[in-house]
Amino acid sequence: MVEAIQVYLQDNWLLAISTPIYTILISLEVLLSTYQKLHYYSLKETLINFWLNIANALLGLTVKATVLIIMGWFVQFQLIHVSHPVFYWIILFFGLDFLFYLEHRSEHYCRVLWAVHVTHHSSQEYNLTTGFRSSVFRPFVSFWFFIPLVIFGFNPLDILLMDAVCQIYGIMVHTQYIKKMPAWFEVFMVSPSHHRVHHASNITYLDKNMGMVLIIWDRLLGTYQDELVEEPVVYGLTKNPDKPYHPLHIIFHEWNNLLKDITKVGTTFKDKMNYIFNAPGWSHDGSSKTAKQLRKEP
Repeated sequence: MVEAIQVYLQDNWLLAISTPIYTILISLEVLLSTYQKLHYYSLKETLINFWLNIANALLGLTVKATVLIIMGWFVQFQLIHVSHPVFYWIILFFGLDFLFYLEHRSEHYCRVLWAVHVTHHSSQEYNLTTGFRSSVFRPFVSFWFFIPLVIFGFNPLDILLMDAVCQIYGIMVHTQYIKKMPAWFEVFMVSPSHHRVHHASNITYLDKNMGMVLIIWDRLLGTYQDELVEEPVVYGLTKNPDKPYHPLHIIFHEWNNLLKDITKVGTTFKDKMNYIFNAPGWSHDGSSKTAKQLRKEP
């Protein structure tokens, strides 16, 4: 058994490096928050966070071969080839981070994609294990956004590796212990403060700060929001799940809500398409509202 684990970690060096770091930091955060009686962690939320991460990882491993085959098919359409290794990885980083931003933004503005992503936002706590609260079905979504990178000369395996590296950073910003980073850092990089805003259910903060490593995309494309002293973050969704600790309900609750909406009596075909592809909260009768509509209210 030990030998099998050692072989697995040798073949998955990124996991072997990151796991001890996560273990140490999470343990420290748990101890500190318990000692200071801040209640950043609860057992049920932590367990459901890890369950969602395991479910996502198992699904990702299951479909990885298919993903690589599909991405590999697009290699024949490559337009350029970046030969310099340093430029190759730098351009890949910026390209992937930008395409992740587009993916993430799409997940917040398209209901069917939101049904995939919503599990990551459904916790009313915010700590390092929230970063493990994966969007379980993301492996079916993310690689489509990365296909432009293949066309522009990047190897599919390198793309998935860079995504995994960036995801490590994305996990680390899920903390309440770091209030603000240095000003220069806050200008360019996603900070814990930026990402706390992203996980807020406050109307002011909805659909903001969608970058994973770089915050510059949000600043350039109009989705940036600073964390305001006068507006403390309330974590979770505008309407939280009825059964937040049920291992299947937490994954499928928004799919159930979507099905109920598109099967409502009196909805037209256009209404049904809007429920599927319009922003979360859209309704044909005004019974629910999008973030944009909520912000317009007095």
